[in-house]
Amino acid sequence: MSTPQTTPDRTPVEKLDYEKARDELAEVVRALEVGGLGLDESVALWERGEALARRCEQQLAGARERVEQVLADTEPE
Repeated sequence: MSTPQTTPDRTPVEKLDYEKARDELAEVVRALEVGGLGLDESVALWERGEALARRCEQQLAGARERVEQVLADTEPE
């Protein structure tokens, strides 16, 4: 089973900015905690959540690298 990256009403994960991915991830967590979903729907939602979490981690890592580069560029030699 492949990870669903998009549904008819959802933006592909790779196109989401950090804030949108984070907010959708919070929605996914809430939906899974509430329960009441079928197995297939729960698994698809969990897979979407995993993809969203990876997207957030990638964007945070990129931001961290940019900050570290700016700090390194401003340090006196």
